[in-house]
Amino acid sequence: MYQPNPDRYRDMPYVRMGASGVLIAPIALGLWQNFGEDYRYDVCRDTILTAFDAGVNHIDLANNYGNPSGSAERTFGRVLANELAAHRDELFISTKAGYAMWPGPFGDRGSKKYLIASLDQSLKRMGLTYVDLFYHHRPDDDTPIEETAEALEQIVRQGKALYIGLSNYNAAQTHQMLTELASRGLHCLIHQMRYSMFAREAEGALFGELRAHGVASIAFSPLAQGLLTNKYLDGVPTESRMNEKTTSLKPEALTPERLSQLQALNRIAQARGQSLAQLALAWALRIGGADALIVGARNPEQLIDSLGALRQVRLSADELTAIESVLAR
Repeated sequence: MYQPNPDRYRDMPYVRMGASGVLIAPIALGLWQNFGEDYRYDVCRDTILTAFDAGVNHIDLANNYGNPSGSAERTFGRVLANELAAHRDELFISTKAGYAMWPGPFGDRGSKKYLIASLDQSLKRMGLTYVDLFYHHRPDDDTPIEETAEALEQIVRQGKALYIGLSNYNAAQTHQMLTELASRGLHCLIHQMRYSMFAREAEGALFGELRAHGVASIAFSPLAQGLLTNKYLDGVPTESRMNEKTTSLKPEALTPERLSQLQALNRIAQARGQSLAQLALAWALRIGGADALIVGARNPEQLIDSLGALRQVRLSADELTAIESVLAR
């Protein structure tokens, strides 16, 4: 029988999410990749339990995560039922809807019909009566923003989600939705966006919009889907995500210029006594960066390496200058 680490909260530096009372670990576990039916269940389970034992209290999902879609939620639901049921109230569980999930016009985008039906399905897959956070996964120009906001309002009023969030909205779209939500007496807790050393579009207008409204930022793909790790320092390994057809990370992403950047960043990481992944995560959490990060992991060892970034998050002015010099190449 699983017995959680009794010291799991001792060393984790929890961060407040925007203008709220929610405290989460600065690194959360995301189940976007590696938690579907095409992965060994025991490894998935052990990775989730390793996260919990380390004090990670936020698990991030979406309706379409896993292969096939929905299987990541089923995997998590199985672990929750078998090992973590007694600890449900220690966990902050999020899911999303907004991308294609089932055939027909009601299985995609931002209609009230889709969002409410999708969350009901997600709750069944995970064996939950509510999630802590429900995101609209992407903006939908074909649905009136009032309708999407009404769906989010109904979800909260019915107790199916404690908080609501947005994902992949740009600054202008975010401002419009935050205004609409505020008119309904609702506050967006977290905005989730792609953000890493190689994807910095959130800096400036979007981060400024969120801070002005007391909305937290949480970044997905802070390791650029694994590119910002030691795995690609010598090129593309045979067994790597780049060679899998199920991912958007393609071999052509590793240009000679990008490889040179990775090697230079790795030298900075080595001088700090860190792995490249740990440096990339520390950078994304710097002042002016994201409030928290979502990382994926193929196994417990990868997760432990990522969490090691929290032992040395602070970057000196000289280190930040050196990193900017590399990224400007």
